[in-house]
Amino acid sequence: MIKNKFGEIVYNIEDVVDLMMSEQNVSGITVDDTVKLDNTLPESDISLSVDEYDLMNQHNWLMPEEYKQIDIAQHVIDCCKTDAEIQRAGEELLMFQQRNLFNLLKYLRYLVDTMKTNNIIWGVGRGSSVASYVLYLLGVHRVDSMYYDLDPKEFLR
Repeated sequence: MIKNKFGEIVYNIEDVVDLMMSEQNVSGITVDDTVKLDNTLPESDISLSVDEYDLMNQHNWLMPEEYKQIDIAQHVIDCCKTDAEIQRAGEELLMFQQRNLFNLLKYLRYLVDTMKTNNIIWGVGRGSSVASYVLYLLGVHRVDSMYYDLDPKEFLR
């Protein structure tokens, strides 16, 4: 943050994100939204596999610490009402775990909670994601894949 020639405090985008993450009110603040473009590509380590690169970048996601620390598997299981639901969710959770996607599930929970809190409407669901009962339990979509007997392998191939 800096002061402009009129003495107003001006925030950059990173400052605004920090304020929002700390749940402070950002309405009415002055934001410098100019972007300085650099035409050079960042150095990248081409020795990293796609999975290693993805895992490395999962730590850069902006989400509150409470969501980073949540036991997402236990949360999903707690959302289940029957033994059949627990069985299905458990099978899917193993598939998510094998693919190192628990951080993604935590982020999706944060995203859904944020959208609900801010009355943001999102779609019913589309594509192969509706085959995931775990995503249904998290509220990412509204298609009960158990009711429609959808195979979770259609989503997690």
